[in-house]
Amino acid sequence: MTWQGRIESVHYAADAGAPMTTPQSILAIAGKGIEGDRYSRGEGTFSYTGGARRQITLFEAEVLETIARDHNVQLANDECRMNLVTRGVPLTHLMFRTFRVGDVLLHGLKLNEPCARLNEVTGKRVIKALIHRCGLFREILEGGEIRPGAAVTPADSVTKSA
Repeated sequence: MTWQGRIESVHYAADAGAPMTTPQSILAIAGKGIEGDRYSRGEGTFSYTGGARRQITLFEAEVLETIARDHNVQLANDECRMNLVTRGVPLTHLMFRTFRVGDVLLHGLKLNEPCARLNEVTGKRVIKALIHRCGLFREILEGGEIRPGAAVTPADSVTKSA
């Protein structure tokens, strides 16, 4: 798999339903999540699902451009409610694969599908536009700081679903 992408923006929400914060960087904590994020404390809207899948979430900037063009839905980077917005990263092809975001090592767990909660929080009708392209849930294997502009590269590891 030959590609290299980058991080366009980083986000987290301190509380369930709160607007996403867009800091200069975020701290990914291995096995836990994003420092300060609601899911790292088990307080996010979907925390009841448990497990590692909400440690860090990713979304493709190209999808935001596509839904604006094809569905006339304008969604800002922070409105997709994901921690990392990428550019040039084939997220749907990274299930059960590991890759690096700078020095941080992530492992793909599950594709995300849009839900009514996203409509509620954004006040926009986005579900139909985002079916099968709503990002990826990742587990943090090795933590560290992530900033916009960080390189995203494959780690060339494939594992089976748990």
